[in-house]
Amino acid sequence: MSDATDLQLESEPVAAAEIAGDRIDVLRAFASDLAERGEELGLIGPLELPRLWTRHLLNSAVLAPLVQTGGRVADIGTGGGMPGLVLAIVRPDARFILIEPMERRCAWLTEQIERLELDNAEVRRGRAEEFHDAFEVDQVTARAVTALRKLIPITAPLVRDGGEMLFLKGQSVETEIDAAAKVLRKHRVTDVRVEELGIGQLEETTRVFRAKLGKS
Repeated sequence: MSDATDLQLESEPVAAAEIAGDRIDVLRAFASDLAERGEELGLIGPLELPRLWTRHLLNSAVLAPLVQTGGRVADIGTGGGMPGLVLAIVRPDARFILIEPMERRCAWLTEQIERLELDNAEVRRGRAEEFHDAFEVDQVTARAVTALRKLIPITAPLVRDGGEMLFLKGQSVETEIDAAAKVLRKHRVTDVRVEELGIGQLEETTRVFRAKLGKS
């Protein structure tokens, strides 16, 4: 019987080069380091190597077409780099603020930014609510952080009026939207919809909660 130490890194899916385009080599370099040290640093679980590309990297990268050209994006709870660092790799034409409260994860993100020579990303250590008066962004992203009814209040103050929320969610996203109805109204979140990304590219598509803040 095999254990986690016997697991092999998932082979790069054919869709990876299509999704990452001319940034695929940079994404490969990140994938290699994450596979080698991610479990040791507590960035990924011990069973994640066989699905690292499909479940984590490409699940994040398919969000790239929704990022505004020249936009300023805040990623909440970036952790091991998903989706914020992956998006910074694939979309060098936008700027990313990676917000992460854990010191060791911030150290990892900073190291990767330097190693991959990304000049469009910066790390801010702390929780989202600590930066409510520090800056405004065009878009805010998050993956596996918390339910919408809790996520909206901590992210809405970061987004400019007319800006956008892009949250990677699971199959229960519609239920989360219903449970967050009052919070959505309170924070003037409009044009709420769920989009499915990666159709025809990934076996397991990515669901995205997409909405505008304030004026549409």
